[in-house]
Amino acid sequence: MTFTLGRRGLALGAAALLLPTQARAAIQMSIATGTTGGVYYPLGGALANYLSRGIPGMSATAEVTGGSVANFQLLGAGRAGMVFGQVDAAVDGLAGAGPFRGRPVPARAIAVLYTNRMQIVTTAATGIKSVADLKGKRVSTGAPGSATELFAFRVIAAAGLDREKDFRARERLSPAESTNAIRDGKLDAYFFVSGVPTSAITDLAATPGTQIQLVDHADLHQRIVAENGPVYFPEVIPAGTYPGQAADNRQLSVANILAVHENMPAELVTQILQVTWGNREDWAKVHAEARNFTLAAQKTSAAGIPWHPAAEAFWKSAGATLA
Repeated sequence: MTFTLGRRGLALGAAALLLPTQARAAIQMSIATGTTGGVYYPLGGALANYLSRGIPGMSATAEVTGGSVANFQLLGAGRAGMVFGQVDAAVDGLAGAGPFRGRPVPARAIAVLYTNRMQIVTTAATGIKSVADLKGKRVSTGAPGSATELFAFRVIAAAGLDREKDFRARERLSPAESTNAIRDGKLDAYFFVSGVPTSAITDLAATPGTQIQLVDHADLHQRIVAENGPVYFPEVIPAGTYPGQAADNRQLSVANILAVHENMPAELVTQILQVTWGNREDWAKVHAEARNFTLAAQKTSAAGIPWHPAAEAFWKSAGATLA
């Protein structure tokens, strides 16, 4: 019998979800990641490989998606078995708020990964030095279904701008598409939430004749938190993180998690975490952000949504305090 966590996924129902290991001839796991220019996708590809090798009968695949919002929508629809996602999107999904209005997603955290950083990317030639300077410019707020778009709208509103009226043009491009649009002179700036460094921004920064500029926005922290809750926090992207980045970037960040449906069997959650945790050193070779997948990072406050009970038990047994 095949136990599918993919397109049919959770549509198999609770009875199938609770089948013992012996009854499963195969486990098909679809892992929702993000765009190819971000960090989720390479980490997801490596994770799919670890799970396929480490769990008998499992065939895991990393899927390219628009990002966190799309991922939690796929999870709720039973079309993904596990997702990478930002905590802000997870919180909205669980509450049935924002883009999930009327369709709450019963997601559960199984691991806290690393910090996603809001990066507002432009070049010195545009003269843009603040979020307010984006008024009248051509801006991309992120791919449809991405947590970049969710977060970007909150930054824009906190700066007193109207996303529908205050830009000369507002595109909804992936980071790779945004980089190409800036190179082609069709875009002035773009928002992208990701780990650092990320390939799309590195590519732009390495373009001959281009001086990259990352726009500070940490001053908007209190306004955003007052409106949306304490899911964001200020951090700094140090100068030199990207080629030609001359100054520290004072920005806002949000945690990333791995999440599953609340009905995923405890045995499977435990197996997934055993394999993932066991491969953490190799994972860090895929992308530097995986170095931040640590016991200390496993905090209930950072997860944002409830733990899957099996994940909570796993991390406690591994020595995490979860406080």
